[in-house]
Amino acid sequence: MNDNTATTASERPPLPDHLSVDPRSPHHVAAVFEHEIGIRLNDKERADVEEYCVSEGWVKVPAGKTVDRKGKPLLIKIKGKVEAYYR
Repeated sequence: MNDNTATTASERPPLPDHLSVDPRSPHHVAAVFEHEIGIRLNDKERADVEEYCVSEGWVKVPAGKTVDRKGKPLLIKIKGKVEAYYR
């Protein structure tokens, strides 16, 4: 039955304009991470996005293996056309 897939799609929370994977961030929404999310930057799929903002047009991704003094990866901001969607 395809009715189950329709109700699953309606139960998903709307994707926010600004979202972060870091649970300590004010832009972290735990309910969104219960579903699989995809991010496109300039029409190319990105799997390494840590934070994004659709309205401002940027994503933050890790800068290689570089980490800060707390062991978290250093992030670089890449600008472009950002699209967030549920897979």
